[in-house]
Amino acid sequence: MSDANASTPRVFVVRHGETEWTVSGRCTGNTADIPLTARGEAQVRATAELVVGEGKLIDPARVAKVVCSPRSRARRTLELLLGDEAAVAAADKVVYTEDIREWDYGVYEGLLPGEIAEARRGSGKTGKWDIWTEGAEGGESPKQVQERLDRLIAEIKEIQAPMIHGGNAPDVVIIAHGHILRALVKRWLQWPMDFHFSQMLEPGAIGILSYAHHNVEEPALLVGMGFPLQN
Repeated sequence: MSDANASTPRVFVVRHGETEWTVSGRCTGNTADIPLTARGEAQVRATAELVVGEGKLIDPARVAKVVCSPRSRARRTLELLLGDEAAVAAADKVVYTEDIREWDYGVYEGLLPGEIAEARRGSGKTGKWDIWTEGAEGGESPKQVQERLDRLIAEIKEIQAPMIHGGNAPDVVIIAHGHILRALVKRWLQWPMDFHFSQMLEPGAIGILSYAHHNVEEPALLVGMGFPLQN
């Protein structure tokens, strides 16, 4: 028996397109609102053309809610991905919330990995930084991030629980940032923040979360799915 099908609610997690700091590898949290590069905009447009639209993977008619980070790079990604879809815009389905903003990197904001290691050694710490256990100095702890993500997940489940066996619009789209979306996946699967689970999410890319056995108490990572048949 299939664990999921088109009637099972899904959560699409979308990382914003490339920025200059994405390219350089700098920590891009919340103090610096970096715009998308031209390549970043092209990435999102290409994704939208392939997977967004009537009868496609993300069908706006099936979207119950769009949750977006308030940062401009996420807002622009939303515009490029779903901005022309009247089924989303006209129904006032978009919510901007700080609960899905990027992890607050504190004193590490704008730094490269090597610069962070140097700063840590200079303050008597080990050069290796594990944000999942330590959090960010002057920024957010894993506990603080978990609290806001758990709050958001509870809201999503409240939306999707009545439609666990299908409905007119059971899907949710989340548009945010690389680190916070990886944290969201961990919490969706009910794993602790320090659980070792390597993940990759490219700029402009889409991941999918769902539920096993049509059960809202069995959140799952949708590792692979067949694309909708085109009429």
